[in-house]
Amino acid sequence: MRRLDLGARPDWRERAAAAGFSFHTFDAEPYWDETHAYAFTLDQIEREIEAPSAELHALCLAFAARAVRDEAILASLGIPDHAFGVVRESWERGDPSLYGRLDLAYDGTTSAKLLEYNADTPTALYETGVFQWLWLEDMLAHGLLPPGTDQFNAVHERLIARFAQIGGPVAFTCMPNAPEDRGTVAYLQDCAHQAGLATRFVPLDAVSLRADGAFSDGLGEAFRTLFKLYPWEWAFRDAFGRRLAGTPTRFLEPPWKAVLSTKGLLPHLWAMAPGHPNLLPAYFEDDPAKAALGASFVRKPILSREGANVLMVRDGAVIAREEGPYGAEGAVRQALAELPVFAGERVLVGSWIVGDEPAGLCLRESAALITGNQARFVPHVIVP
Repeated sequence: MRRLDLGARPDWRERAAAAGFSFHTFDAEPYWDETHAYAFTLDQIEREIEAPSAELHALCLAFAARAVRDEAILASLGIPDHAFGVVRESWERGDPSLYGRLDLAYDGTTSAKLLEYNADTPTALYETGVFQWLWLEDMLAHGLLPPGTDQFNAVHERLIARFAQIGGPVAFTCMPNAPEDRGTVAYLQDCAHQAGLATRFVPLDAVSLRADGAFSDGLGEAFRTLFKLYPWEWAFRDAFGRRLAGTPTRFLEPPWKAVLSTKGLLPHLWAMAPGHPNLLPAYFEDDPAKAALGASFVRKPILSREGANVLMVRDGAVIAREEGPYGAEGAVRQALAELPVFAGERVLVGSWIVGDEPAGLCLRESAALITGNQARFVPHVIVP
């Protein structure tokens, strides 16, 4: 694993606009950064990222099978008790999952370590599956990368195939004024369309509930399947949260994915597979066993997002802290695994799961110790 300084294409913004990548810049700062890329060997991808990702996802599914039937576990994950039955029934029905992203600390020399599983509403999907692939093709076409350079990137094809397996019609919803969310949902809707499914977009504030329990659009037309870029922990607590039981509407992601999308997953995985080479020791904050971590650890709220309310401690000293609205739901404490540093930037590896298979890689980079929503997306290659 190494950093390649390649230089940005002078017309990359025009190319992004032509490809429909409308959220490539935030607050006048590039979110997409192609001034450099990260290079991996094929062995690193296959043995150190792809294979462990498959194993970690399988471990998560084994945990979900146990968790949905154990109310104490569900409560420890921050899931409200009125949703226990909804989560369990979703799992027992076999409601299909579309995608998720494992966030890993990996430096190319030691085993990748799971930091968290974004199993419900991860973004950075379009830029992974489409724009970094277009970047690779263009760089190869202009001789800026050697022939045979590749990418770990089957995201686009796998999404289309997965939608074909799930079937339709599928409605899509998100908050329409959030550019990254809207761009992600538009991309997924296009994948479903390419899979031959009937699709439509409905703004989140137009989603309603009919008397028969079906979720519907503003005109009362029921959804068979609804993709929602809206976290389950929010949905369980909003106005419709107690009306999910018995609804004929099916969701992507399904309610059982709430089991895997909280930081409470981390101590349970460690308890299931202590010493696993791709897991970090982790404990609930109220567990005295957390003392085993000593004076270096990361404290994460069970339901936090984008690094909010995360505290990082090294040798007893606070080295990073983010503020935010989370924490009342409890926290976990995880062993410290600082991200590798290349040219002063810390890089986080995201490994995509589509269906139940590893499908591709995304890298986000920041000078900060805690990866937040200001991190930049950087492309990657597999060197021949």
